[in-house]
Amino acid sequence: MSNPSATPARRVSRPAEPAEAVRSTLTPDNWIEAATDVLVSQGIDRVRVDLLAGELGVTRGSFYWHFKDREDLLQRVLQAWRERATEELTHRLGMASADPREQLRDVISLPFRGRSAARAARIELAIRAWARRDGMARQAVDEADSSRIAYIAQIFSSLGFTILEARSRAFLLYSFVVAESQISAPVPAAQRADRARFVERLLLQRVDG
Repeated sequence: MSNPSATPARRVSRPAEPAEAVRSTLTPDNWIEAATDVLVSQGIDRVRVDLLAGELGVTRGSFYWHFKDREDLLQRVLQAWRERATEELTHRLGMASADPREQLRDVISLPFRGRSAARAARIELAIRAWARRDGMARQAVDEADSSRIAYIAQIFSSLGFTILEARSRAFLLYSFVVAESQISAPVPAAQRADRARFVERLLLQRVDG
């Protein structure tokens, strides 16, 4: 029960928090995506906190809600690329069909998958350029290459090739896929399809000796 003689308590208003202290509504993925876009369009030297904050329309302070520093962001960019372009990709390919011949065709078709393939190729090219001058990026690329080749080698093993042959054929197919995705010379779609079918026939041929 209230006391009518008591003096009403005065409401004390809190001063508004400065804008820099307000948690950004952006997620880490937003920063990683923005960093990846800048990496592709302008190169690794332009992937800087101040530039990204300007691109996203936020303060530098909001960056530190999600990352310790620029190095942390760069590690997360590489991790996101590895997950999307290797781990998730090979998982999807493996789940799409139990037939190793179909899995092989899916691998061969990767460079021809429209806009998604073109964007993936641009990201990969930028990361490989970065890897030529940075050990952390080099390690990420080496791990991705090894994992992808191992996945393709398993397909050839399932088709009856020895381990040594499977690895050699996997390397050749992987080299084709990387080259096909990176060489931008205009080629008619029908010609690229013929080339893909030729690669499939060639890599499935048995070699004596």
